[in-house]
Amino acid sequence: MTASQTLAAFAVGLEYEDIPAAVIARAKACIADTIAACSFGAQLPWSRIVIELACANSAPGDATIFGTPHRLRASFAALANGATAHAFELDSMCQPSVGAHPGAGLAVPGLAVAQMQRNSGRELITAFVAGCELMYRIGDAAHHSSEKIGFHAPGLLGVYGGAVTAGLLMKLDAGRLSQALGIAGSLTAGILEFSKSGGMVKRLHLGRAAEAAITAAALARDGFTGPAEVIEGKFGFLNVYCRDADPGKLTAGFGTTWHTLTTTLKCYACHSTAHVPVTAALAIKAQGIHGDDIESIMVAGSEKMFSHHNITEPQDMTTAQYSAPFNVAISFYRDPRDPAAFTDAAVNDPAIRALTRRVKLEIRAKQPGDTTLASRVTVRLKNGREIVQDCQFFPGMPQQPLTTDELRAKFNALSGALQPVRAAALFDQCMALETIDDVGAIEFA
Repeated sequence: MTASQTLAAFAVGLEYEDIPAAVIARAKACIADTIAACSFGAQLPWSRIVIELACANSAPGDATIFGTPHRLRASFAALANGATAHAFELDSMCQPSVGAHPGAGLAVPGLAVAQMQRNSGRELITAFVAGCELMYRIGDAAHHSSEKIGFHAPGLLGVYGGAVTAGLLMKLDAGRLSQALGIAGSLTAGILEFSKSGGMVKRLHLGRAAEAAITAAALARDGFTGPAEVIEGKFGFLNVYCRDADPGKLTAGFGTTWHTLTTTLKCYACHSTAHVPVTAALAIKAQGIHGDDIESIMVAGSEKMFSHHNITEPQDMTTAQYSAPFNVAISFYRDPRDPAAFTDAAVNDPAIRALTRRVKLEIRAKQPGDTTLASRVTVRLKNGREIVQDCQFFPGMPQQPLTTDELRAKFNALSGALQPVRAAALFDQCMALETIDDVGAIEFA
């Protein structure tokens, strides 16, 4: 069997009853978190451009663009929701990272198709978990190496995971689901140049992945085919987009190791590589330290933070949220837990920009027991005093998951487009998703 056939067989064979309770809980939390991130993101100017495009090109349908009254055909709603989920660095990811975003990559196409197909909540959860297990394993086998070449991994991996999620909800058998993976290999996209010269396209990568996932599943349902060795072949994903891939990770631990548990929810509106340094900065700030007191900051962290996120002159909101120096600096002047702190005014604030220039990054020498994001923040004050804060985790990681109350608070904060009573009811429905007989009957707007 080829890799895609083996992966598809696992996905089709997965039953809701096979999934541990903790995995189900993480899936539901991610789905709720994604709806909230979409609702917030839909209000942003760059998101409105994508939403208007989707509305102009889609006939009315059953799938909601969250945070709006619009209901479109599934693929167009997924395009918009994928872009809005990732619109402000608020969507979920995985830790240890493999470059996958479960919310935008799986929950978005899953919710769109489940509304269209009138699937149950149990079917949506099962399809989400199957997609997550496959998407994570493909990213893990790739050694997260696509970004070293210059590709934006979520735009690559999301199509594979989303095609599985969408395909299961469309009731594809293993053969056709394998074809959906084969088709997905020709629909992956996204390069990292935005990190160097700006633009809005980073947000679009997840929208295109979600849209393409539904397209791949629908084409496979109707008999369209893709290459059998799309993942491991000579010109397959692991050999074209990656370096030093490990195909053995594609199927390791099926049914015993649940990578869905790596799903991580964000509490700051910035790139994940800055979350641990920001958490350390907030601990220092809590000692009464203000940005005006600081002479310089040294952040020792991951190699990726140093190579991809060492941006001291962010040009726009995208590069600011991608910049580790900016995100550490803003933490000493504003509250990074509030998405409203990340504004053009903050990017152009003279004090924040000046401190951003005085944040230096270096690669942290790995210590026994370190997580991949472990960081040390050293703040030198103008009076000569030095404060050092080591940090391993940030709130929302698997080692420090958000409580239901914390998740509800984030959901409410991001769902301003909904009436409070509707937001409360929607959150409760997400937390009891396994009891929902028809996802299409949920009032998302």
